[in-house]
Amino acid sequence: MEAKQENLFDTLRPGAKVGIVGIPPRDVIGRLNARDAHILDLDEPQLKADMELTAPWLPRVYCAILRTAVLNALHLRLDMIFIDVGPGKCDCAFHVSTVLQDILPIPVIRTRNEDDAAFGHPLCATKMALLEKFKRITAGVQSAAPYDGAQFPPCRPTAGFWGVPPRDFSLLALFPDTTHVYGWTRCMENKTPADWELEAQFNAEVPTVFFAQSFCAKTALAKFLAAKHPHGLFLDADVTCSSSTRAKIQAFLELSGVPHAAR
Repeated sequence: MEAKQENLFDTLRPGAKVGIVGIPPRDVIGRLNARDAHILDLDEPQLKADMELTAPWLPRVYCAILRTAVLNALHLRLDMIFIDVGPGKCDCAFHVSTVLQDILPIPVIRTRNEDDAAFGHPLCATKMALLEKFKRITAGVQSAAPYDGAQFPPCRPTAGFWGVPPRDFSLLALFPDTTHVYGWTRCMENKTPADWELEAQFNAEVPTVFFAQSFCAKTALAKFLAAKHPHGLFLDADVTCSSSTRAKIQAFLELSGVPHAAR
């Protein structure tokens, strides 16, 4: 980071509210942790507000995650925002940072996360309700510390979920507790969001849903890998999980012989 940006950490009071978009470098998160900053993940819905409020600044064909980030930034009282615009996020995030810098009175700091020290991904392979698993993985972004792998022993997978955390977590309730997580979410837990080799991995032995948000560039990779998988389903969704999306997941899992989940 530039020296000017470095000095911004000194202006943060304890408990300051800092928004993050994507996964800023561990050094940034560590500094925020050291200052007891209250970190808010702007990629996740933090309030109930109409997504159309972002229309003056972003086109509707932007993915729901970035539109959610802007919606949160417009309505939350934040002291600072860090947004990853590196290879672990997307070019669209860079343009969103330009918009936020123009419309907000607070510092909006661009970062490029190219961390390559693997912290492991035990949550992705442990037996746990998939919705709870994703909540823990996404919450892990707010800390520079890794998980204790001994607390999360691996289980034998019966299904796979490849991709990014969906904006609407409700679709995760359709999967069994023995679902292993792959794709960018695995990179997320590993704290290496730009690890393309890790992101492209999947298990060909278990039925796998390859998911990306509608209008996200990762839909191309999801569709590509789903076609290579012997039993894969490509799926994209926009703001919410529709009844047809739920039906596709349910039918895929049931026809694949996956043990019944809480669906």
